[in-house]
Amino acid sequence: MKIFEIYDNDIDRDVGTLLYYEKERTFIAELRDDLDEWTAPLLFSGLVKKGIYTVPRNVTRDWIGERVIPNSRQNIGDILRNSHLREYDEMKLLELSEGRCSQDNIFFRRLSEMPEYVATRQATNLKDVCLLGEGRLLCFFADDVVKEVDLEKLADESDNDDIGKILKNQALFESGKVGTGGYFVTFNDSIDIPATDLSRCGGTVPLKASDFITFVKRNIMDTNESCKTLGCTRQNLSYIVSQKDLAAVKEDVRGNLYLKGDVIRNTWD
Repeated sequence: MKIFEIYDNDIDRDVGTLLYYEKERTFIAELRDDLDEWTAPLLFSGLVKKGIYTVPRNVTRDWIGERVIPNSRQNIGDILRNSHLREYDEMKLLELSEGRCSQDNIFFRRLSEMPEYVATRQATNLKDVCLLGEGRLLCFFADDVVKEVDLEKLADESDNDDIGKILKNQALFESGKVGTGGYFVTFNDSIDIPATDLSRCGGTVPLKASDFITFVKRNIMDTNESCKTLGCTRQNLSYIVSQKDLAAVKEDVRGNLYLKGDVIRNTWD
């Protein structure tokens, strides 16, 4: 990951931090929380007015797009050659120009460490998410908090119209996963729901994320462990499964995973 300070010469101070996740090619802007709509970069002023200081990736991307020579530029080939670039690379062009553009007096400076205020915010980002079905998510946050989120409730409380699309399309819902940096849950890598919205809307589950990890470690058994517990061969285990005396929680051609309790129950008879 690359980290840049966002500095505004007009007010002679840094106004935030730009994060660039290289593998995902994703930008996230974190703004200082003492900014107001007049001191924030223009494109972000509406968010700051609402008290939003972590800028969604799509809005950050639009802002970066204003500060980088587009790939469609007529003389882009000459520009790349003069910049000693073999191919179009948005990040390298951004670094060469220090993020400067004609619309403001902002530029970027490379940082070697994450600013403390950004690290503090990231401590409440998502760590994982489980799709429960019926529009419900089980969200595991980095601070060990677990919350259950009802997307239908979130849709009623937010202005994100795309949540309705998720609720109406099961395949879209099932594509959900944790987004870059844990900043959001993304569906089909096109509809993002910020971690802050999920945390605000979700109901706290009185368990820690580490409790679920402990459960998986201690209560999930693979095929070999199940055979050893039951004192049987893989063929015998397959027969038990076919008789519906044992159900796999996850199937794979190389072996299945089972709940420890379900396996143990088959030792009672």
